[in-house]
Amino acid sequence: MIWRNSIQVNKLGLKRKSLVKAALILAIPIVFTLLVVSCKQAEKPPTEPAAPAEIHEFTGKVKVAWGKYLYLPEAQGFDIVVEGNLESGSLADLVDKEIRVKGNLVKDEPSLFVADSIELKEGENQWRTIFTRTAEVKLTDFFDPDERNNYVALNITNINKPAEWEGKGKVKVYGQLIQGQSPADYRIVLFDSKGKELAKIIVDNITDYALYYVKKLRLYNRFWFYLNVKDTVEPKTRIKTKEIFRADVVFAGLY
Repeated sequence: MIWRNSIQVNKLGLKRKSLVKAALILAIPIVFTLLVVSCKQAEKPPTEPAAPAEIHEFTGKVKVAWGKYLYLPEAQGFDIVVEGNLESGSLADLVDKEIRVKGNLVKDEPSLFVADSIELKEGENQWRTIFTRTAEVKLTDFFDPDERNNYVALNITNINKPAEWEGKGKVKVYGQLIQGQSPADYRIVLFDSKGKELAKIIVDNITDYALYYVKKLRLYNRFWFYLNVKDTVEPKTRIKTKEIFRADVVFAGLY
């Protein structure tokens, strides 16, 4: 009996040792993994707080103001967006006046500069704040330059060939913008190869951004107009007025 009991005790001891060894073998990879993760976390540099947006400042005389857009020669390469109303008056009142504008660049539109504040110079060293932005910027009429490729050049040869423009959708034409009897009455005049008037397009709507560019490029009188073709003018009126179709203008530029 004593011999059998000793054998059983030995067997139990061996089993316990085997279990301990197995546990140690399983634990080694886990401990190693934890050590590697800890080392990697220790190697990571501390997270730095986000840098505040850089404030830019321009000072100069306003040359063009239309809608919510300002052109300041000193802010070369930028169209200044003023979202909201001035404390008094309108943006058009700032033409030929010296201002100081502070703001930020638009991340996804490198040609735009958003005004956060505008000061008007009133004396030798006197400035008065006339605008502080409180609203989010809404670029509802902004024309993305990347959209140009979606507009095909329209070649008009005769006012009695509606197939040249009907169903075209987004097009661009080269011509001159003329104003009619009212401020909102516009026509785009198209010319033939000899410079003679060929046809007219009735402008139903034109964005502030497009008009701003026409005024900004005031040294020129002919532009590429990007527009959406609408209804064709009836034949009798076409012959009488040379007006061929109606359109909405979304942009105007030199190319």
